[in-house]
Amino acid sequence: MKKTSTRLADGRELIYYDSRDDSVRDAVDRRPLDRTVTTSEVRRDPLLGDAVAIASHRQGRTYHPPAGECPLCPSEGDRLSEIPDSSYDVAVFENRFPSLAGDSGRCEVVCFTSDHDASFADLTEAQAGLVLEAWTDRTAELSHLPSVEQVFCFENRGAEIGVTLGHPHGQIYAYPFTTPRTALMLRSLAAHKEATGGENLFDSVLERELAGERVVLETDHWVAFVPYSAHWPYEVHLYPRRRVPDLLGLDEDARTEFPQVYLELLRRFDRIFGEDEPATPYISAWHQAPFGTLEEFDGVVREDFALHLELFTIRRTSGKLKFLAGSESGMNVFINDVPPETAAQRLREVAS
Repeated sequence: MKKTSTRLADGRELIYYDSRDDSVRDAVDRRPLDRTVTTSEVRRDPLLGDAVAIASHRQGRTYHPPAGECPLCPSEGDRLSEIPDSSYDVAVFENRFPSLAGDSGRCEVVCFTSDHDASFADLTEAQAGLVLEAWTDRTAELSHLPSVEQVFCFENRGAEIGVTLGHPHGQIYAYPFTTPRTALMLRSLAAHKEATGGENLFDSVLERELAGERVVLETDHWVAFVPYSAHWPYEVHLYPRRRVPDLLGLDEDARTEFPQVYLELLRRFDRIFGEDEPATPYISAWHQAPFGTLEEFDGVVREDFALHLELFTIRRTSGKLKFLAGSESGMNVFINDVPPETAAQRLREVAS
């Protein structure tokens, strides 16, 4: 992998990740852009104890542009985009409309391929491996920023999810705090460790799932399963067999095998509801240990956390979506219409 860092016309960082070491990335951003001005602010909810990012400047972000005006495609002739070069393998840049900025963290866009009409599932194993390298490198770099405590790599796919740009891409949020969801995991991890005299909760969960009926696929280095208490109609958790706290901890064998496993999962997701259904909308989310102190979680260290990916869709059956209504949105109590065992069986059935 070759990494080339440059700057866009408004000063934002742009990074090319190339599979070839002889790639040259010297194209200049020719757009007459002013410096980006953001209004991002993180506010704490005094009752719930969680954080809300207030980012009014995002109201003006690009919204469903025609394919010929996609800001994530390579620049060509007089059509100038966020990517000044005429081609790229993987490109990462600071979001022009970030939810988090400055002392409130950082947001980046990850362009998986220059092919506007592709999806992650269409990538080759080599291309998917390069995306994994980009995720890993950005996790390492962002973790060194003084305002960053947790790095979150994710992809939203599909208009039903709220995606406003059709080009295959994901995002990276670098939070200035430990996210509420991760904090819940760490509290459960601490409680389990104390109650069992030192056992690791993630290890126990993986061991239980491997012995059960919800495993979707498993390889030498990865295990994918529908969790016992899945929140979403079709939800898969992907764990490396060897527990590591973040993407940086994956060994070479796990990195080599990841593209094969992940692409297979994505392709199965696209076949859950039949060949005639539109592409399955999904969210794919990496969970990594925070880089800040874990003193508030008694007895827990970073190495206790287990890196894992959660992949889920909001489609519950053909033509119908799972909405977060009263119980979910009002009380954070999920009601799942698809038994996890049924979801796992269906995902095994659609194996390629």
